[in-house]
Amino acid sequence: MELKNKKLSMDEFLRIREEVLKQWPTGEGIDLEANVAFLKQVPEHKSFPAKLRWAKENGITLAQPRAGVALIDEHIQLLNFLHTEGGADLLPSTIDSYTRQNKYNECERGITESRREGRSLLNGFPGVNHGVHGCRKVFESVNLPLQARHGTPDARLLSEIIHAAGWTSNEGGGISYNIPYAKKVSLEKTITDWQYCDRLVGYYEEQGISINREPFGPLTGTLVPPSMSNAVAIIEALLAAEQGVKNITVGYGQCGNLVQDVAAIRALEDQCNEYLIASGYNNVYLTTVFHQWMGGFPQDESKAFGVISLGAIAASLAGATKVIVKTPHEAYGVPTKEANAQGIRATKMVLNLLQEQKMPLSIQQINESRMIKAETQCIIDKVLELGDGDLAIGTVRAFEAGVLDIPFAPSVYNAGKMMPARDNDGAIRYLDFGNVPFSDEIKEFNRNKLEERAMYEHREVDFKMTIDDVYAVSKGNLIGRPETETDAAKSIKKYLYKTE
Repeated sequence: MELKNKKLSMDEFLRIREEVLKQWPTGEGIDLEANVAFLKQVPEHKSFPAKLRWAKENGITLAQPRAGVALIDEHIQLLNFLHTEGGADLLPSTIDSYTRQNKYNECERGITESRREGRSLLNGFPGVNHGVHGCRKVFESVNLPLQARHGTPDARLLSEIIHAAGWTSNEGGGISYNIPYAKKVSLEKTITDWQYCDRLVGYYEEQGISINREPFGPLTGTLVPPSMSNAVAIIEALLAAEQGVKNITVGYGQCGNLVQDVAAIRALEDQCNEYLIASGYNNVYLTTVFHQWMGGFPQDESKAFGVISLGAIAASLAGATKVIVKTPHEAYGVPTKEANAQGIRATKMVLNLLQEQKMPLSIQQINESRMIKAETQCIIDKVLELGDGDLAIGTVRAFEAGVLDIPFAPSVYNAGKMMPARDNDGAIRYLDFGNVPFSDEIKEFNRNKLEERAMYEHREVDFKMTIDDVYAVSKGNLIGRPETETDAAKSIKKYLYKTE
């Protein structure tokens, strides 16, 4: 199929659907009309879009964990534990890595071995292998809205199954579930595959059924400048809206500087709404999600709770509709259900304390927001130019040209020339612009911010800053300051900045 940003006709959609349902036996017999009848019976308290709308209209930030295990009954127990013991407001089903790669034979072996061993040997829930029946059992056994969270470049069959089972939200997109997750999958393929996922949601919308779609905001989760992640989120929202999606949650991954984080997610919501309306999508209900720190975590649990709490503060003060919660076991791998619940409770405590508070506008925040919006506009305008007005084509060409460039991404389709680093306040700036199409004014702003840090630390502006920043939080700091300084450097800092 030729790549273009145009809504799939019903004939095109059904033709592709025949092949999609043949990918694994559990796809056989999934009936759209029967799905519509079932989805119309989903109670409001289990509807993801309804819960998000309620939260936004009441100014409440919801807490959602990540969680998933191999077997159905154990997965149900885990989710109910996170609801009753953790206080989760929304439930996930994190999908396993084999499913993300469409390796359903390996999933089947993982399920069999998990039953034999009496514990999960998969790092998530194999939704495709459990099929509509298994996923519907999960839906019927919990009392909160369910979302699939995964990282699947080709999530077409998974999307068919989860929505047929009553799950009313699906995370991902043709960019955000490709470039950070896959090495050799083309953007042409993932964009068209996710057009299918979005067209499926659009079909249900046409039948009066609201289903939420959520692009994955943090991307690689490692020093991603807000304007780059915001640009990707806006592009994926526009691609989804073209296919008929009307309930979209755009996301952002915590960077660590409180002013920048609050400014970034507010700028994302404002700018995304502007682009949606300018493109003729006037009836999209937009919400936001803030992802707690996605980088390296400290091993000490007390320090980990500090990182979690900072993320909860930023999400609440920014007025995000929901926050994705981390656990004190992030440094060790898959957390226990108890640790997962602890992360939720810690987050909820902070959210409750800050419920009536929002960060007031300041000159610093206004300037940060303006810069993020200006950078984002430069990127998106160039994407549209490269695609001769077609966003899908422009996206592919933008990655080829390095206009869209995600730091530390594994994909061979990502240029990897742009490089970030923190400034002296911990905000993420562009160290090396690569081919990102910024104006001279924007480039000068970023350079000056990094020069301020270089002068403070008495070193050059270079890639060593980036390396130090990558590991800083896991070592207990936000900025990767040099670990050793000469007496002369300390004296200069004390003189120039009145440091002790």
